[in-house]
Amino acid sequence: MLKEAQVEKALDILSRGAFLTTGKDGKYNTMTIGWGNIGVVWGKPTFTVLVRSSRHTYGLIESSGEFTVSLPLTDMKDALNLCGSKSGRDIDKFQAADLRLQPGRTVNTPVIAGGGLHYECKVVYKQAMQPELMSDAMKKQWYPQEDYHTLYFGEITAVYSD
Repeated sequence: MLKEAQVEKALDILSRGAFLTTGKDGKYNTMTIGWGNIGVVWGKPTFTVLVRSSRHTYGLIESSGEFTVSLPLTDMKDALNLCGSKSGRDIDKFQAADLRLQPGRTVNTPVIAGGGLHYECKVVYKQAMQPELMSDAMKKQWYPQEDYHTLYFGEITAVYSD
């Protein structure tokens, strides 16, 4: 398990951008995330990620039931920008951003090679946001088009760096 200082470093990196990768049967996609939560839920280490239903990643995570998060420990700003601004429906982000994949150790989803700190996760719970439970200020700030997220709680099955 990660030490508290390592979790704090991971959360700092996440706030600047990380790669959320998912897919199935050799069809993978990655997107940039800046929101997430690392913690313990139901006695299990978990990484919670948020994905809007309009994203290409949404259908992939729904079908695979797993994901990886790669937190860059080196400058990958250009790749993060591309993966956060283009859709995997339209381009191969891995090729366009010059990203290499390496197989996951405990899941079928790969991680971003050279990405730094990797979390492999299996979805144990998901919950679509319920707008009626959110403050009007939050809805106005983050969801003006009413394109809400689904939260995916992934049991962390492996954590390592490359």
